[in-house]
Amino acid sequence: MEPVGLYLHIPFCRGKCPYCDFYSLPAEEERMERYTRALCARMEAAAARFPRRAATLYFGGGTPSLLGAERLCRLISCAGQLFSLRGGEITLEANPGAVTAQELRELSAAGVNRVSLGLQSAAEEETAFLGRRHTLQDVENAVAWCRAAGVENISLDLMLGLPGQTRETLGRSIGFCAALEVPHLSAYLLKIEPGTPFAKNHAERLCPDEDEQAELYLFAAEELERRGWKQYEISNFARPGFEGRHNLTYWDCREYLGLGPAAHSFLEGKRYFYPRDLEGFLALSGPEMGWVEDGPGGSREEYAMLRLRLAEGLRRRDASARFGGWDAGEIFCRAEPYVRAGLMAREDDRLFFTPRGFLLSNSVLARILE
Repeated sequence: MEPVGLYLHIPFCRGKCPYCDFYSLPAEEERMERYTRALCARMEAAAARFPRRAATLYFGGGTPSLLGAERLCRLISCAGQLFSLRGGEITLEANPGAVTAQELRELSAAGVNRVSLGLQSAAEEETAFLGRRHTLQDVENAVAWCRAAGVENISLDLMLGLPGQTRETLGRSIGFCAALEVPHLSAYLLKIEPGTPFAKNHAERLCPDEDEQAELYLFAAEELERRGWKQYEISNFARPGFEGRHNLTYWDCREYLGLGPAAHSFLEGKRYFYPRDLEGFLALSGPEMGWVEDGPGGSREEYAMLRLRLAEGLRRRDASARFGGWDAGEIFCRAEPYVRAGLMAREDDRLFFTPRGFLLSNSVLARILE
């Protein structure tokens, strides 16, 4: 059986950013210790039910680095023993101001070989709006500490469509990343999520309109490509060989195991999720998984949708090999108007979005996958 991607959700933060809709709670030592033990127990239960090898391990959050190096190393050791995780990609999300050089040395020795840092912007007025607590010096220090620890695979997050953001300020942020020579960047358009402080305060009124957001996205895509980061997914850019392997598991519609409140899984043709309930997760015992079945997964349409998130797009021969002769021909036919409009392109047996098409991908996909 093919290996899975293993995702561990670490739901702890020092404080919640006003735009964030991820499940997270204040970091408290006793609760983090209980949670570490609970994750190891759920890994044991999952390994007994789904005896698989893991090719990647991803610590997402929250702020996973707040768990501390000792607990994270225990989780890496547990994952290695239960899922034969040897030499695979191990990613840690971290806030630049919430990680130390010593912790990174310990984590690198335990197997962490990729670190994703939340920069968001190099313009102070933009990071202040986002409620970010780190400084640019924190980011520079964190990148330097990663490299000193032997971690070269470093990713920085950028956010687009912020109030007052211009091509000049965005270009400054990209230039800051270029000066640090990190091999991977994620560039996301700010989305105002229901229930967040931004939504309650109608922050969307301060943000650029849709046309301005589109121009910022296209500028970022062009500038990043010009500086050597190749776009490989709607919001992700990498130098050759540094694409995020764990997230490629999702976009290729391959199987993954997610553990922790709010984590999702796709295994043996079914999807599962954990409720956003830390205490409920901590109360699980024995072989019970405690997740909710969320219906079947891995359909032809879902595969096509996820593949079309990638710059490589959907290949007919890959679809045929995966689904026993289905060549996705009807999708290619329905896509023709969007090819003529310049939102999609065809090359041999490949269908893919153009950069401008990525901006409208949700509505286009709803039409060609119906």
